[in-house]
Amino acid sequence: MINKKPTIQMVADKAGVSRGTVDRVLNNRSHVSPDVYERVMAAIQETGYLTPRSTYQKTLFGQGFPPIKLGVLLPNWTGHFRWEIMRGIEAAQAELTDFHVKILVEECETDIPEESIEKLDALLEAGIQGAAVCTMNDPSIEEKIRSLTQKDIPVITFNSDLPGTDRLCFIGQDYNKSGRIAAELISKCIPSTGRILAAAGNLEFDGHRARLDGFCTRMSEIGFPRDQIQVIETYNNYQLTYKKVLSALQEDPAIKAIYMANRSVAGCTKAVETAQKKGEIRIICHDMSEHTKSLLLDGTIDFSISQDLHRQGYLPLIYLRDYLHKQKLPPTQDTAANISILCSQNL
Repeated sequence: MINKKPTIQMVADKAGVSRGTVDRVLNNRSHVSPDVYERVMAAIQETGYLTPRSTYQKTLFGQGFPPIKLGVLLPNWTGHFRWEIMRGIEAAQAELTDFHVKILVEECETDIPEESIEKLDALLEAGIQGAAVCTMNDPSIEEKIRSLTQKDIPVITFNSDLPGTDRLCFIGQDYNKSGRIAAELISKCIPSTGRILAAAGNLEFDGHRARLDGFCTRMSEIGFPRDQIQVIETYNNYQLTYKKVLSALQEDPAIKAIYMANRSVAGCTKAVETAQKKGEIRIICHDMSEHTKSLLLDGTIDFSISQDLHRQGYLPLIYLRDYLHKQKLPPTQDTAANISILCSQNL
């Protein structure tokens, strides 16, 4: 009996979805739920299906490359951010397995710089030859990254940059620009005398700081003085976000808009609801989880400025492999830097 070559239809049947859904998962063309994504990936693994591109690459390039290990350092972030980044890492691993590439992941549990350094040391002890890193800005971490590059271990930063190091490149959004876009949107929604609450996650991360700097700079250029903007730092924590936003709304009734430059959007919207100001305060946030989507659809949030987190997890590993196996430098134009503005009408 001759075994049939696995097809995309076999994957679809195994996962209980349409061929179009399988295609979207394979090509990251649109968002699918975590449950559907996991079912499709499990079906791909069980059937042994390979895309035409993967089959070609396996045949043409799969032989002759020495085994390499790549390390990934992630911050202590959860939810949508972690899921999308891990989805990108898993996609890279699936593509690079035939090139003898193994990917090791270390995740921090705190925002303490010493833990990031310990995790990097663990990856080094495991024998990595390249690293993809998302961590905070701290002199000790920057020094650690420089020590890696001095040992000819290339480092690519993603999502949040470490511009003071000799990293190979950065994969992520132009956060200063995305903050400026948020300012432009808010300026169209409130009077010039309206006060604004800006909630940042952790300003020790370059991405968070750049986003806030871009926002405040553009608001000033438009004609909103800096003293009209109150900044709070919530460390992406739901309870802390809820408490600080609610306190700010109770203490300052003149607040007309909230800029969520962090990920605890649910804590913010709950505080607005508790303060009985839903519909009165304009809210602009970043990224697109299922919960954020529902808040946009019901009008709780006005706009979300999204980024491609999947490719931020995927591209650093592809670029590291190309650099180590083929001495190919990453492209100068970052292909994961797209900025999209989403509202209830274009989801």
